[in-house]
Amino acid sequence: MESLDRKPFLKFTAAQRHPGNFRPAFDAFFAPSAQVNVVHPFNEVAGGLGLHDHVIAPLANSFDGLFRRDDIVMAGEFNGQGWISATGYFVGRFSRDWLGIRATDELAYLRFGEFHCMQDGKAVESFVFLDIPELMLAAGQWPITDSPGKTRGFTGMIQGPASHDGILTTPQDPAEGARSYRMVTEMLAGLATENEAWRPYWHNNMVWYGPGAFGSFVGIESFASFQLPFEATFEGWSGGSAGNGMTAHFTRYGDGNYVCSGGWPSLTGVQMKSFLDQPASGKRVFMRVCDWWRREGDLLVENWVFVDIPHVLLQLGYDLFAEIAEPAA
Repeated sequence: MESLDRKPFLKFTAAQRHPGNFRPAFDAFFAPSAQVNVVHPFNEVAGGLGLHDHVIAPLANSFDGLFRRDDIVMAGEFNGQGWISATGYFVGRFSRDWLGIRATDELAYLRFGEFHCMQDGKAVESFVFLDIPELMLAAGQWPITDSPGKTRGFTGMIQGPASHDGILTTPQDPAEGARSYRMVTEMLAGLATENEAWRPYWHNNMVWYGPGAFGSFVGIESFASFQLPFEATFEGWSGGSAGNGMTAHFTRYGDGNYVCSGGWPSLTGVQMKSFLDQPASGKRVFMRVCDWWRREGDLLVENWVFVDIPHVLLQLGYDLFAEIAEPAA
Protein backbone atom coordinates (compact mmCIF):
# COMPACT_ATOMS: atom_id res chain seq x y z
CA MET A 1 0.00 0.00 0.00
CA GLU A 2 1.07 3.63 -0.50
CA SER A 3 2.71 5.52 2.34
CA LEU A 4 0.19 6.77 4.86
CA ASP A 5 -0.58 10.48 4.70
CA ARG A 6 0.52 11.78 8.11
CA LYS A 7 -0.84 15.30 7.62
CA PRO A 8 -4.31 14.70 9.16
CA PHE A 9 -2.74 13.35 12.35
CA LEU A 10 -0.13 16.10 12.52
CA LYS A 11 -2.92 18.67 12.15
CA PHE A 12 -4.87 16.90 14.91
CA THR A 13 -1.92 17.00 17.32
CA ALA A 14 -0.96 20.57 16.42
CA ALA A 15 -4.46 21.70 17.39
CA GLN A 16 -3.77 20.43 20.92
CA ARG A 17 -0.36 22.03 21.34
CA HIS A 18 -1.80 25.08 23.09
CA PRO A 19 -4.82 25.41 25.42
CA GLY A 20 -8.14 25.90 23.72
CA ASN A 21 -11.21 24.18 22.32
CA PHE A 22 -9.99 20.80 21.06
CA ARG A 23 -13.42 19.50 20.01
CA PRO A 24 -13.27 20.61 16.34
CA ALA A 25 -9.96 18.75 15.91
CA PHE A 26 -11.50 15.52 17.24
CA ASP A 27 -14.53 15.97 15.00
CA ALA A 28 -12.30 16.42 11.95
CA PHE A 29 -9.84 13.60 12.66
CA PHE A 30 -12.15 10.71 13.58
CA ALA A 31 -14.56 8.98 11.21
CA PRO A 32 -18.17 9.26 12.43
CA SER A 33 -18.35 5.53 13.18
CA ALA A 34 -14.85 5.21 14.68
CA GLN A 35 -14.36 2.56 17.35
CA VAL A 36 -12.39 4.07 20.23
CA ASN A 37 -10.96 2.14 23.17
CA VAL A 38 -9.43 3.84 26.21
CA VAL A 39 -7.83 2.40 29.34
CA HIS A 40 -9.97 1.67 32.39
CA PRO A 41 -12.12 3.31 33.77
CA PHE A 42 -13.17 4.66 30.35
CA ASN A 43 -12.90 1.52 28.18
CA GLU A 44 -15.00 1.82 25.00
CA VAL A 45 -16.21 5.35 24.27
CA ALA A 46 -18.52 6.54 21.51
CA GLY A 47 -16.13 7.59 18.76
CA GLY A 48 -13.83 10.58 18.58
CA LEU A 49 -16.32 12.94 20.14
CA GLY A 50 -16.85 10.45 22.95
CA LEU A 51 -13.09 10.47 23.50
CA HIS A 52 -13.15 14.24 23.65
CA ASP A 53 -16.26 14.63 25.78
CA HIS A 54 -15.58 11.85 28.31
CA VAL A 55 -11.78 11.93 28.54
CA ILE A 56 -10.11 15.04 27.14
CA ALA A 57 -12.65 17.72 28.12
CA PRO A 58 -12.85 16.57 31.78
CA LEU A 59 -9.05 16.40 31.83
CA ALA A 60 -8.91 19.97 30.49
CA ASN A 61 -11.33 21.01 33.21
CA SER A 62 -8.96 19.55 35.83
CA PHE A 63 -5.66 20.56 34.21
CA ASP A 64 -5.64 24.33 33.74
CA GLY A 65 -3.90 25.28 30.50
CA LEU A 66 -3.98 21.70 29.21
CA PHE A 67 -1.82 21.05 26.17
CA ARG A 68 -0.30 18.05 24.43
CA ARG A 69 3.41 17.34 23.94
CA ASP A 70 4.41 14.52 21.60
CA ASP A 71 7.74 12.72 21.91
CA ILE A 72 7.27 10.01 19.25
CA VAL A 73 5.07 10.01 16.14
CA MET A 74 5.38 7.18 13.62
CA ALA A 75 3.35 5.49 10.91
CA GLY A 76 3.32 2.17 9.11
CA GLU A 77 1.37 -0.82 7.85
CA PHE A 78 0.11 -3.91 9.63
CA ASN A 79 -1.97 -6.62 7.95
CA GLY A 80 -2.77 -4.35 5.03
CA GLN A 81 -3.98 -1.45 7.18
CA GLY A 82 -2.35 1.94 7.72
CA TRP A 83 -1.60 2.94 11.30
CA ILE A 84 -0.22 6.02 13.02
CA SER A 85 0.84 6.18 16.65
CA ALA A 86 2.20 8.67 19.14
CA THR A 87 3.30 8.93 22.73
CA GLY A 88 4.03 11.89 24.96
CA TYR A 89 2.37 13.88 27.74
CA PHE A 90 -0.67 15.99 28.46
CA VAL A 91 0.52 18.91 30.58
CA GLY A 92 -1.21 21.46 32.80
CA ARG A 93 -1.74 22.72 36.32
CA PHE A 94 -3.63 20.06 38.25
CA SER A 95 -6.15 22.43 39.84
CA ARG A 96 -9.30 20.29 40.19
CA ASP A 97 -9.76 16.62 41.12
CA TRP A 98 -9.85 14.07 38.28
CA LEU A 99 -11.08 10.47 38.57
CA GLY A 100 -10.92 10.78 42.34
CA ILE A 101 -7.27 11.88 42.27
CA ARG A 102 -6.99 14.95 44.46
CA ALA A 103 -5.68 18.06 42.74
CA THR A 104 -2.19 19.22 43.70
CA ASP A 105 -2.50 22.75 42.27
CA GLU A 106 0.92 22.20 40.69
CA LEU A 107 2.31 21.47 37.24
CA ALA A 108 1.37 17.89 36.34
CA TYR A 109 2.03 15.45 33.52
CA LEU A 110 -0.21 12.64 32.27
CA ARG A 111 1.58 10.26 29.91
CA PHE A 112 -0.37 9.05 26.89
CA GLY A 113 0.12 6.56 24.09
CA GLU A 114 -2.25 6.16 21.17
CA PHE A 115 -2.75 4.20 17.97
CA HIS A 116 -5.07 5.03 15.09
CA CYS A 117 -6.04 2.83 12.16
CA MET A 118 -6.51 5.20 9.24
CA GLN A 119 -8.75 5.10 6.18
CA ASP A 120 -9.12 8.02 3.76
CA GLY A 121 -7.46 10.41 6.18
CA LYS A 122 -9.74 9.51 9.11
CA ALA A 123 -9.21 7.39 12.21
CA VAL A 124 -11.59 4.42 12.08
CA GLU A 125 -10.28 2.43 15.07
CA SER A 126 -8.24 3.79 17.97
CA PHE A 127 -6.60 2.61 21.17
CA VAL A 128 -5.67 5.21 23.79
CA PHE A 129 -3.43 4.48 26.78
CA LEU A 130 -3.08 6.82 29.77
CA ASP A 131 -0.65 6.12 32.61
CA ILE A 132 -3.04 7.10 35.40
CA PRO A 133 -0.98 5.35 38.12
CA GLU A 134 2.04 7.48 37.16
CA LEU A 135 -0.04 10.61 37.84
CA MET A 136 -1.20 9.14 41.16
CA LEU A 137 2.39 8.41 42.15
CA ALA A 138 3.46 11.96 41.31
CA ALA A 139 0.55 13.28 43.39
CA GLY A 140 1.48 11.05 46.35
CA GLN A 141 -1.78 9.12 46.08
CA TRP A 142 -0.78 5.66 44.83
CA PRO A 143 -2.23 3.10 47.29
CA ILE A 144 -0.12 0.10 46.17
CA THR A 145 3.14 -0.78 47.94
CA ASP A 146 4.21 -3.95 46.10
CA SER A 147 6.26 -4.08 42.89
CA PRO A 148 6.60 -7.00 40.44
CA GLY A 149 10.41 -6.89 40.61
CA LYS A 150 12.93 -7.00 43.43
CA THR A 151 12.63 -3.24 43.68
CA ARG A 152 10.39 -0.68 42.06
CA GLY A 153 12.14 1.27 39.35
CA PHE A 154 12.33 5.02 38.95
CA THR A 155 8.96 6.75 39.01
CA GLY A 156 8.69 10.22 37.56
CA MET A 157 8.46 12.04 34.27
CA ILE A 158 9.73 9.91 31.39
CA GLN A 159 11.88 11.44 28.70
CA GLY A 160 11.46 11.15 24.96
CA PRO A 161 14.16 9.62 22.72
CA ALA A 162 17.75 10.45 23.65
CA SER A 163 18.32 11.05 19.93
CA HIS A 164 15.60 13.74 19.80
CA ASP A 165 14.37 12.40 16.46
CA GLY A 166 11.13 10.66 17.40
CA ILE A 167 8.68 12.90 15.50
CA LEU A 168 8.66 11.19 12.09
CA THR A 169 6.66 13.55 9.88
CA THR A 170 7.72 11.85 6.64
CA PRO A 171 8.18 8.18 5.63
CA GLN A 172 11.52 6.67 6.60
CA ASP A 173 13.67 4.19 4.66
CA PRO A 174 11.44 1.08 4.30
CA ALA A 175 14.46 -1.22 4.60
CA GLU A 176 15.37 0.31 7.96
CA GLY A 177 11.80 0.02 9.17
CA ALA A 178 11.67 -3.64 8.14
CA ARG A 179 14.99 -4.27 9.93
CA SER A 180 13.64 -2.67 13.11
CA TYR A 181 10.44 -4.69 12.87
CA ARG A 182 12.31 -7.99 12.49
CA MET A 183 14.58 -7.20 15.43
CA VAL A 184 11.68 -6.46 17.80
CA THR A 185 9.64 -9.43 16.56
CA GLU A 186 12.56 -11.79 17.22
CA MET A 187 13.24 -10.18 20.60
CA LEU A 188 9.62 -10.58 21.70
CA ALA A 189 9.79 -14.27 20.83
CA GLY A 190 12.69 -14.55 23.28
CA LEU A 191 10.73 -13.29 26.29
CA ALA A 192 9.79 -15.86 28.95
CA THR A 193 12.43 -18.32 27.71
CA GLU A 194 14.74 -20.27 30.03
CA ASN A 195 17.86 -19.01 28.28
CA GLU A 196 16.61 -15.38 28.28
CA ALA A 197 16.89 -15.26 24.52
CA TRP A 198 15.81 -11.61 24.49
CA ARG A 199 19.13 -10.38 25.91
CA PRO A 200 21.28 -10.25 22.70
CA TYR A 201 18.91 -7.73 21.14
CA TRP A 202 19.55 -5.05 23.78
CA HIS A 203 22.35 -2.60 24.46
CA ASN A 204 23.88 -3.22 27.90
CA ASN A 205 22.89 0.32 28.94
CA MET A 206 19.39 0.15 27.52
CA VAL A 207 16.57 2.08 29.23
CA TRP A 208 13.16 0.52 29.86
CA TYR A 209 10.60 3.25 30.53
CA GLY A 210 7.92 1.23 32.28
CA PRO A 211 4.43 2.11 33.46
CA GLY A 212 4.36 4.07 36.69
CA ALA A 213 3.19 1.08 38.72
CA PHE A 214 6.35 -0.82 37.69
CA GLY A 215 8.88 1.97 37.30
CA SER A 216 11.72 2.47 34.84
CA PHE A 217 15.13 0.79 34.72
CA VAL A 218 18.51 1.60 33.18
CA GLY A 219 20.86 -1.23 32.21
CA ILE A 220 20.05 -4.74 31.12
CA GLU A 221 20.64 -6.29 34.55
CA SER A 222 18.34 -3.79 36.26
CA PHE A 223 15.68 -4.51 33.67
CA ALA A 224 16.13 -8.26 34.21
CA SER A 225 15.63 -7.74 37.95
CA PHE A 226 12.12 -6.58 37.06
CA GLN A 227 11.29 -8.69 34.02
CA LEU A 228 12.17 -12.14 35.36
CA PRO A 229 10.09 -11.87 38.58
CA PHE A 230 7.27 -10.34 36.53
CA GLU A 231 7.22 -13.34 34.20
CA ALA A 232 7.47 -15.75 37.14
CA THR A 233 4.41 -14.22 38.82
CA PHE A 234 2.17 -15.61 36.07
CA GLU A 235 2.08 -19.23 34.98
CA GLY A 236 2.08 -19.45 31.19
CA TRP A 237 3.12 -15.80 30.81
CA SER A 238 2.86 -15.08 27.08
CA GLY A 239 1.77 -12.31 24.85
CA GLY A 240 1.50 -10.47 21.61
CA SER A 241 0.75 -12.52 18.52
CA ALA A 242 2.39 -15.57 20.09
CA GLY A 243 -0.24 -18.01 18.89
CA ASN A 244 -1.69 -18.66 22.33
CA GLY A 245 -5.21 -18.09 21.01
CA MET A 246 -5.92 -15.46 23.67
CA THR A 247 -3.83 -12.39 22.82
CA ALA A 248 -2.88 -10.57 19.64
CA HIS A 249 -1.27 -7.35 18.54
CA PHE A 250 -3.75 -5.05 16.87
CA THR A 251 -0.71 -3.48 15.21
CA ARG A 252 3.06 -3.82 15.08
CA TYR A 253 5.26 -2.01 12.56
CA GLY A 254 8.62 -0.33 12.05
CA ASP A 255 9.33 3.20 10.84
CA GLY A 256 13.03 3.90 10.42
CA ASN A 257 14.78 3.16 13.72
CA TYR A 258 11.49 2.97 15.62
CA VAL A 259 9.01 0.17 16.22
CA CYS A 260 5.67 0.13 18.00
CA SER A 261 3.10 -2.48 18.94
CA GLY A 262 -0.09 -2.77 20.93
CA GLY A 263 -2.50 -5.46 22.07
CA TRP A 264 -5.96 -5.26 23.62
CA PRO A 265 -5.09 -7.58 25.37
CA SER A 266 -1.43 -8.24 24.67
CA LEU A 267 -0.32 -10.31 27.69
CA THR A 268 -1.90 -13.14 29.63
CA GLY A 269 -1.03 -15.55 32.42
CA VAL A 270 -2.41 -17.18 35.55
CA GLN A 271 -1.49 -15.26 38.70
CA MET A 272 0.50 -17.60 40.95
CA LYS A 273 2.25 -15.06 43.21
CA SER A 274 1.43 -11.76 44.87
CA PHE A 275 1.15 -8.93 42.35
CA LEU A 276 0.74 -5.25 43.23
CA ASP A 277 -0.49 -6.09 46.73
CA GLN A 278 -2.98 -8.65 45.39
CA PRO A 279 -2.43 -12.19 46.76
CA ALA A 280 -2.04 -15.17 44.42
CA SER A 281 -5.49 -15.80 42.99
CA GLY A 282 -5.08 -18.57 40.42
CA LYS A 283 -6.98 -16.31 38.02
CA ARG A 284 -6.07 -15.82 34.40
CA VAL A 285 -5.29 -12.15 33.85
CA PHE A 286 -5.29 -10.24 30.56
CA MET A 287 -3.20 -7.11 30.12
CA ARG A 288 -3.67 -4.30 27.64
CA VAL A 289 -0.12 -3.31 26.68
CA CYS A 290 1.67 -1.13 24.15
CA ASP A 291 5.31 -0.35 23.40
CA TRP A 292 7.59 1.91 21.41
CA TRP A 293 11.22 0.92 20.80
CA ARG A 294 14.24 2.77 19.39
CA ARG A 295 17.24 0.96 17.99
CA GLU A 296 20.76 2.07 17.20
CA GLY A 297 22.46 -0.17 14.68
CA ASP A 298 22.01 -3.78 15.74
CA LEU A 299 20.75 -3.12 19.27
CA LEU A 300 17.63 -1.79 20.97
CA VAL A 301 18.44 1.12 23.28
CA GLU A 302 15.14 2.55 24.54
CA ASN A 303 11.65 1.12 25.17
CA TRP A 304 8.55 3.03 26.28
CA VAL A 305 5.84 0.81 27.79
CA PHE A 306 2.23 1.16 28.93
CA VAL A 307 0.15 -1.40 30.81
CA ASP A 308 -3.48 -0.72 31.75
CA ILE A 309 -2.83 -1.42 35.43
CA PRO A 310 -6.27 -0.31 36.72
CA HIS A 311 -7.84 -2.88 34.36
CA VAL A 312 -5.48 -5.61 35.61
CA LEU A 313 -6.28 -4.80 39.25
CA LEU A 314 -10.01 -4.86 38.51
CA GLN A 315 -9.67 -8.43 37.22
CA LEU A 316 -8.09 -9.32 40.57
CA GLY A 317 -11.00 -7.82 42.49
CA TYR A 318 -9.38 -4.49 43.36
CA ASP A 319 -11.18 -1.35 42.13
CA LEU A 320 -8.47 1.29 42.19
CA PHE A 321 -10.84 4.19 41.67
CA ALA A 322 -13.21 3.05 44.41
CA GLU A 323 -10.19 2.72 46.69
CA ILE A 324 -8.93 6.27 46.19
CA ALA A 325 -12.48 7.62 46.47
CA GLU A 326 -12.59 6.42 50.08
CA PRO A 327 -11.90 9.26 52.54
CA ALA A 328 -8.43 9.15 54.04
CA ALA A 329 -8.27 7.73 57.57
